[in-house]
Amino acid sequence: MNFFAMCNGMFSGSKNIPARNNFDLVRFCLAMVVCWVHASILSGQPALAPIQDFLSSEIAVQGFFAVSGFLILMSYERSSSMKSYVEKRVRRLVPAYVTVIVLSALLLSAFSSAQDFFFTREWWAYLAANLSYLNFLHPELPGLFQGNVVHAVNGALWTLKVEIAFYLSVPALVWIIGRVGAAPVLLSTFVLSSIYASFVGGPLQHQLPGELRYFMAGAACYYGWPYLQNRWKLVAAICVALFVIGKFIPLGFIMPAVVGTLVICTGFALYLGDFGKYGDFSYGVYILHFPIIQTLTQTGVFERSPWGGLLLAVALTLAGAVILWKLIESRFLRRRNSNLDMA
Repeated sequence: MNFFAMCNGMFSGSKNIPARNNFDLVRFCLAMVVCWVHASILSGQPALAPIQDFLSSEIAVQGFFAVSGFLILMSYERSSSMKSYVEKRVRRLVPAYVTVIVLSALLLSAFSSAQDFFFTREWWAYLAANLSYLNFLHPELPGLFQGNVVHAVNGALWTLKVEIAFYLSVPALVWIIGRVGAAPVLLSTFVLSSIYASFVGGPLQHQLPGELRYFMAGAACYYGWPYLQNRWKLVAAICVALFVIGKFIPLGFIMPAVVGTLVICTGFALYLGDFGKYGDFSYGVYILHFPIIQTLTQTGVFERSPWGGLLLAVALTLAGAVILWKLIESRFLRRRNSNLDMA
């Protein structure tokens, strides 16, 4: 039996994913980590710098990609048709996103120093670029946040075009897996993505090819669930040990697999209850926190009280996420029996 045949045996069998899991809580925690770290970075306050010593927004985003690899592959395989799959993705991603982009373009005018704000070339360019998920083309609004450390209105949105690219790649990925098996597809894609990330630096490293390795780590956990389900505690312990070792000794290609697997195992750790029974606020937290922190920074809130500014930013972000869920997101998502049904 060759290597891929042995691995395909580990990736075969019925994938009975437990509906009782912690993915709602995991995603919420990852979103809050990004929020806290961005508050430290964007405010530029030395008092908040220790946050970056203990938390990493980069690892949090990588965790999001791994969770997507697990849940989106499952969503595709559970979808009755391609139309159903696409509809679920659009309903989950687009309404809240469009709402935040449009409200930012309208409401943040109150904090702009530009005499001509609405309907200027820059204003339309911001709307066009951001509504098409090409945020990098025009991240700023006229006269807004020019005195801040970062001028972008919502710099966190770069990950969403990567997520969309993942979604678009899934049908082809599943088709190939159905013909040659999960092991060679997942492993080869992971290796190629890792090679790309190793040789391409700068912003390009964090686009689809480079971040695909984290998505593949989550996908491998999904396809390998028949093997993982009775061994996840051992696997999680090994991943924790490797993660700690990686802080002192570079582990190269191994770390994305470690991070991705550890995040998925956390999702199936000791069940902490239905965290999302009142709503899934993680997406709202992620797409709202950046402009809120930027606005508080521009108005001097963080300068007057760094930790008070952090608490206010978190409170406003959570309140906005709840409102966004209640008024927008939940209206476009079908009623669910578990968080896996919303994947």
